[in-house]
Amino acid sequence: MKTIRYPEQSELDAICQRPHIDTTQLLATVRSVLDDVRQRGDAAVKDYELRFDHAQLDTLAVSEAEMHEAESLIPQPLKDAIQLAHDNIQAFHHAQAFMEVRVETRPGVTCWQRSVPIERVGLYIPGGTAPLFSTVLMLATPARIAGCREIVLCTPPDREGRVNPAILVAARIAGVNRIFKAGGVQAIGAMAYGTESVPRVYKIFGPGNQYVMAAKQQVSLGQTAIDMPAGPSEVCVVADATANAAFVAADLLSQAEHGIDSQVLLITTSEELMNQVQNQVAAQLPHLPRHEIAAKALENSTMVLVHDLDEAMRLSNLYAPEHLILQVSDTDSLAAKVVNAGSVFLGQYACESAGDYASGTNHTLPTHGYATAYSGVNLDSYCRKITFQNLTPEGIRRIGPAVELMAEAEQLGAHKNAMTLRLKSLG
Repeated sequence: MKTIRYPEQSELDAICQRPHIDTTQLLATVRSVLDDVRQRGDAAVKDYELRFDHAQLDTLAVSEAEMHEAESLIPQPLKDAIQLAHDNIQAFHHAQAFMEVRVETRPGVTCWQRSVPIERVGLYIPGGTAPLFSTVLMLATPARIAGCREIVLCTPPDREGRVNPAILVAARIAGVNRIFKAGGVQAIGAMAYGTESVPRVYKIFGPGNQYVMAAKQQVSLGQTAIDMPAGPSEVCVVADATANAAFVAADLLSQAEHGIDSQVLLITTSEELMNQVQNQVAAQLPHLPRHEIAAKALENSTMVLVHDLDEAMRLSNLYAPEHLILQVSDTDSLAAKVVNAGSVFLGQYACESAGDYASGTNHTLPTHGYATAYSGVNLDSYCRKITFQNLTPEGIRRIGPAVELMAEAEQLGAHKNAMTLRLKSLG
């Protein structure tokens, strides 16, 4: 990791830069695959599964027999852990339920909002170097709570055409309706456009590599919504001299192991802690199963020494991290200064892993600086808010003249006339 001591204001933008790649060829490939899936449906998806995932598939749908087999392959302690995580995620998202309130803005003018679930949603679950069955819980659980009628899941199979059994078990627990063996761009295309097997969905959720992210953004230009724009995963740790260096290093490495394009950032007021963290990273890294991936990610990563915690938070808010860990003596006062972040972890014991799996908060979060404008996935992500209004004759009298004047000022005569006719009808 690079180290920067007491950066000047002019250096902050450079510190906040994410890893950059040339996407010209990537975008061309994504467009080509999406167009092919739109035109050829299942046949195209199967061809790309053979080409990219090396799986020869007769059918895309996961069968009930495969679901039962998955149940027998997962040890009971892991099933219990998945159930515990699901229960916590369910409890947290249940608490986000929308309460309908009717407002009388003027006598006779009543307005209200109703939360209506998206009827059909698509979930993309990566299954490559790390089959993210935890993401099934994070995406399907709030969809079920929201009342989405159909929850469709796509995930890549292995070379034998099998889906990771933990993904299938998590899908059963979380209430997924239909599961398909499709990964990458072809999965996004199948859910966005629909095929003979995969139903077209109205909104697509889930993480993925740069090809998947580009595909999601491409289909969002049409009629398919997406959860959020996103890039590679990241964490920022703000720490003072009281922080536990081993914990900090472990948190940095847990994020770095996601992928070679992940990024971690440490901002600290203590040079001694920074040195201790460097030593801990060096000590812990060789023992990690994904140490080569983590080591590559650390090349994109930085430790920054600042004068005080106010300066640390200014830099953190500028960076707008997906995950923000505050390992400081007074977490409450520092938490109040958080403006831009996806999810915040307070204190030495709130490791990011807790939120990734089982605390209850959602781990599908804005990355690449999008936390300045986007929230993480929550119950509202699966709903639309439809407004309603009812006007009585008294309401027409109260607001009608204002509507007439405003419509006339905007030179929209038909708008004015719609109100004028009603006012005249009342005498």
